[in-house]
Amino acid sequence: MFKRLSRKISNPAANEHEADKSLLTALGILLVFGLVMLFSASSVVSYSRFGNTYHYFLRQLWGLGAGLIFFWLAFRINYHQWRKFAGFFLFISIILLLLVFVPGLRTEYGTARSWINIFGFSFQPSELVKISFLIYLATWLEAKKDGLGSFTQGVLPFLIILGVISGLMLAQPDLGTLFIIAVSSVVVFFAGGGKVTHIVMAGLLAALALAVMLSMNSSYQSDRFKCLQDPSYSVLKHCYQVNQSMIAVGSGGLFGRGLGESRQKFLYLPEVWGDAIFPVIAEETGFIFSTLLILLYLFIFYRGLLIARGAPDIYGSTLAMGIIVWLALQTFLNIGGMINLIPMTGVPLPFVSAGGSSALSALLAMGILANISKQTKGNWRAR
Repeated sequence: MFKRLSRKISNPAANEHEADKSLLTALGILLVFGLVMLFSASSVVSYSRFGNTYHYFLRQLWGLGAGLIFFWLAFRINYHQWRKFAGFFLFISIILLLLVFVPGLRTEYGTARSWINIFGFSFQPSELVKISFLIYLATWLEAKKDGLGSFTQGVLPFLIILGVISGLMLAQPDLGTLFIIAVSSVVVFFAGGGKVTHIVMAGLLAALALAVMLSMNSSYQSDRFKCLQDPSYSVLKHCYQVNQSMIAVGSGGLFGRGLGESRQKFLYLPEVWGDAIFPVIAEETGFIFSTLLILLYLFIFYRGLLIARGAPDIYGSTLAMGIIVWLALQTFLNIGGMINLIPMTGVPLPFVSAGGSSALSALLAMGILANISKQTKGNWRAR
């Protein structure tokens, strides 16, 4: 049965070859591992809040189910078809980001207004903006490839479009997701033929805008930088999560306490089902298996870069590059924040953290990437 299903999934259409089996296998392993660790990490808080140990696990199953449907559709649809809806995707991106400011729809978590609630279901619009904006940007870059060297035809329109998206996200505020979208967009702009001098200028403007925003904002963001410099700055308040996270990671040792044996998940470490799932993984499986998890991510990103290099056109290359930069950067921000390598950003660990919006957008993006892999040129393909 599994062999027949595998052949059906990888069955290429006309003028296509098989998809990158290494990428699909690595993604499957990551999804299964993520479900196992999510159940282990969230069992205590699920029982504490909802009276059963399966709440977050079952909710993630629904999210992954929806995400896999979108993955299948994106995998089967020729990725060139998405270009037809690029303008619509830009419009939808802006509308979705505006909805979080509509009273009665928006849902606030902490200091951020990044969610909307429709009929009891919470949804984070910025997650879909990650892929919809990339599709628009890749389409725009292909259309403007001969004019990207010009300031007025290249970088200026790019900065205006990115500025609108960034302004809406700063108003939420959601700096972690904004950083992912901004950096992946700049990399895609460069990969599509943008001038290095224009990119440097855009980076300086972004850094200036971020510095101004941080100076005008409350101490919430500056406290995260203080915790990075000195975790003992506010152990019981602002730096509580990072301290509990480092305790979990450090206590795992080389081989971990054992699956299900985490102590920090007993309501010591906040958000163990979401942003802080990696410390529980490190505590239960240890340094060696945590390293293997990171290597699995790196392998997926490596295969994605090969797909971007072998894509048959600029549109496919820039779109694949944007997807990989997005997922790689989000992985780095999550794990780096949890081990206090960088300030915490509150972004989920791709394919592992609970979150239907995150799983749906990431699997949709991977479906598009897998479809691009079926049309690549070169000797590396589908190995």
